[in-house]
Amino acid sequence: MQNEGGTVPASAREALSRLSAAGYAAFLVGGCVRDSLLGRTPGDWDITTAALPEQVEAVFAGERIIETGLKHGTVTVLLEGLPLEITTFRTETGYSDHRHPDAVAFTPSLTEDLARRDFTVNAMACSLAGEIIDPFGGQADLGKRIIRCVGDPYKRFEEDALRILRALRFAAQLDFEIAPATAAAAHALRGSLELVSLERIAVELTKLICGPAARRIITEYWEILAVPLPELAPMAGLDQRNKYHCFDVLGHSAAAVEATPPEPILRWAALLHDVGKPACFTVDEEGRGHFYGHAKRSGPMAREILTRLRFDHDTVNRVSTLVELHDYPIDPPVEAGVPDSLDKSQTDGLVASRMPSPTSAASSAEERAIRKLIGKLGVEDFFRLLDLKRADSLAHHPDYWGRVKACDRLEVLAREILAQPPCFRVTDLQIDGNDLIALGYPVGPEIGRTLNALLEAVLSGELPNEREALLTKCKRR
Repeated sequence: MQNEGGTVPASAREALSRLSAAGYAAFLVGGCVRDSLLGRTPGDWDITTAALPEQVEAVFAGERIIETGLKHGTVTVLLEGLPLEITTFRTETGYSDHRHPDAVAFTPSLTEDLARRDFTVNAMACSLAGEIIDPFGGQADLGKRIIRCVGDPYKRFEEDALRILRALRFAAQLDFEIAPATAAAAHALRGSLELVSLERIAVELTKLICGPAARRIITEYWEILAVPLPELAPMAGLDQRNKYHCFDVLGHSAAAVEATPPEPILRWAALLHDVGKPACFTVDEEGRGHFYGHAKRSGPMAREILTRLRFDHDTVNRVSTLVELHDYPIDPPVEAGVPDSLDKSQTDGLVASRMPSPTSAASSAEERAIRKLIGKLGVEDFFRLLDLKRADSLAHHPDYWGRVKACDRLEVLAREILAQPPCFRVTDLQIDGNDLIALGYPVGPEIGRTLNALLEAVLSGELPNEREALLTKCKRR
C-alpha cells in the first residue's frame, strides 16, 4: 500500500509483523487505509488485531506502552517514536447516550469489527502483504467520491450522533458527496447533535470549515450546522437586496470561507464575519437593503458563539476582533460600480491571488492606520485581517471585487513599514519611563500618559522614533 509520503512506515510494518509472528491476525485499519488509497499522507496509523489487550502488551514488552482504553481493547504502542493505536477486534452494543457504546465485546472476526465503523471509506483494512479487506464497498465509494454509512445510516447516527458532523466533515475535507440515504438520515436525526459535547462539536466544525469543499457543505447542509450554530439559520435565504451582492448572507459567508487560506482562526472569522447582519437589516425607500453597524454587532456575537463552543480564550479574542474589524476602513473607498481588473484565472473559485500589486504611493493616513492596526492586532493578525477583507470582497458580486487589489497594495505597504525599525507599542519607543524620570517627571500615571502620547505622535508621523527627538519633545520648559 502506497501513499504520497511513500510506503507504510517501518514502525507500522514492524508492529504488524510482530503480531503476526506471535500468531495473531493484524491489519492496518480505518483512516490510514482510506488516505493511502487516496494518495494522501495519513496523520495516524491504527491497527486492529485478534490479540487481546494483554496479549498485545506481551508482544510489545520492553516498548513504551500507553494503556489508552483497555476496557475497549485499545493499547497505544510507541515504536521508534511513532504512536500506533492497536485495538482488539470488537463489537459494540447499546449507545444509550447516543455517543458511546454501553458494552464492548471482543470477537475473532475482522468483518464484525469493520461492521461497527461509521462510513464505508473508513471500514477497510490492509494486511502486511498489502491485501485490502473491504467487505462494505469502501474502495468503490472512494472511486465514486461518496461518504456512505456502513449498513443502516439511521442506526449508525442513532448510535453516535457525532457521526452526523463527521459525515459533513469528511465530505468537506475530501470534496466528496454524501450518499442520499446517509444525507437523509443526517437531516432527520440532526437534533441529536444537542446530546454531543460542545468540545467535540467544535473540533469537527473546525475541520469541516478548513476543508476545500467547506463552501458547498455549509450551503447544502446549513440546517444540520444550525443545530450547534443556530445563528446561521437567519442568514440562510436572507436576500441582501443590493447590487453589491449576488448571494444571500449565508452564501456570501460561505464564499468568504472558501476565499480564505484554510487555517482555523481565519476561516472561523470568515464564517462569522456577517453573523450580525440579520439583526441589522433595513430596507430604504427605494427597496435597497442595508446593514448599518453589522460589523460591530457581529464581533460580540462571534465571541459568544466561540465561547459557547468552548474555544480557548486566545482563539475567541482573535476571531471576534477580526470579525469586528472586517469593515474597518484602511484603504480609500473603492468607487462604486468600477469593476476590478483582476485576471479571471487569478480568482477562479473565489480564491484570492496572494501576489502583491506593485507598490504605489500611500497616504500618511493609510500608514497611520496600518501602524495602529499592527499595534492593536500584532503582525500575524493584521495580515489575517487583510486576508479577511480580500475574501469579503471576493464574496461580493464580481463587479465589486475592487478592494482585492487595494488589500494587495496595503500588504506591500505594511511589509515596507515592517522592514523599518518597529514602533507599534509603547515598549518599541526609543525612550522609556526611566528617561522621563531623569527629565524630572514624577513617578506616577503622568509617565504612562506621556509615553502613550509619544506613541500616538510616532504612529501619526508627527515624530520620528528617534531618541533625541523624543527627549526634546518631553523636556520640561
